[in-house]
Amino acid sequence: MNFIPNPLHPAVVHFPIVLIVIGAAGSILAVFWRKGYVPAFAAILLTLGALGAWAAMETGESDGGLLEKTAAQTEPLLDAHEDWAKRTLTAAAIAAGLAVGAAALFRFPRAARGVAVAAALAAGVAAWSVYETGHRGGALVYQHGAGVTTSRVTTGAEAAVVPRERRSPAVADRD
Repeated sequence: MNFIPNPLHPAVVHFPIVLIVIGAAGSILAVFWRKGYVPAFAAILLTLGALGAWAAMETGESDGGLLEKTAAQTEPLLDAHEDWAKRTLTAAAIAAGLAVGAAALFRFPRAARGVAVAAALAAGVAAWSVYETGHRGGALVYQHGAGVTTSRVTTGAEAAVVPRERRSPAVADRD
């Protein structure tokens, strides 16, 4: 049994989406609530989100060969998706670094709050880039069918031609 999906990119991209968006919310909360583990939690989420964005970019690059045979009209959209993915990775890495810095400066509240504000702004930019990247990726899949493989489903009329012993149980039960 193979538990690794193929292509891997669609399975990987959802992790950084969630981690970056929740990390952005956590970093905004960390600006106002410096007690407890909120700043550290935001830093962990954004760091994992940045690592996930890197993994999503790598799997997108390796799975990108599957889309080379698509229509020429999808190429600009694919390039825009890739450009926004690079922006997302950059913004997420900056936000993660700032959030880690804000969490590390817990003994210096003024400096920590200033760095936390910068981290929240960078995380907001990262969350916006996630949206833009996902929007273009969704357009590739849902509007242009990029990377989608279809299987042929036998209809009732076609099933009548297939001998009874070769029909699936669901079709045979309808007779």
